[in-house]
Amino acid sequence: MIEMTNCPVRKGLQLFAGKWKTRVLYELIVTNGTLRFGQLQKSITNISNTMLTATLKELEEMGLVSRKQFNEIPPHVEYSLTESGRALIPIFDAIGIWGKKYL
Repeated sequence: MIEMTNCPVRKGLQLFAGKWKTRVLYELIVTNGTLRFGQLQKSITNISNTMLTATLKELEEMGLVSRKQFNEIPPHVEYSLTESGRALIPIFDAIGIWGKKYL
């Protein structure tokens, strides 16, 4: 039996803890690329600027999302999935298959 403190399932589920992480990851996955902050905010209704910023920061600290800042006029920031973030795509695909079967 796996010791609970080292349980890979528990660690994996911790990645998805919180109200907005899975939604942000989903939006980045379905666009298959890069989104600006404003694009993410438009696609995720009912999320505040503060919450989106905090969620993106957490995902960046976890190594799932990359942040690129452009010091242009006007300045903007783009977010994309890292290699670790892209590794979650099959998991989201499996959830979609399960959802079709059980809806």
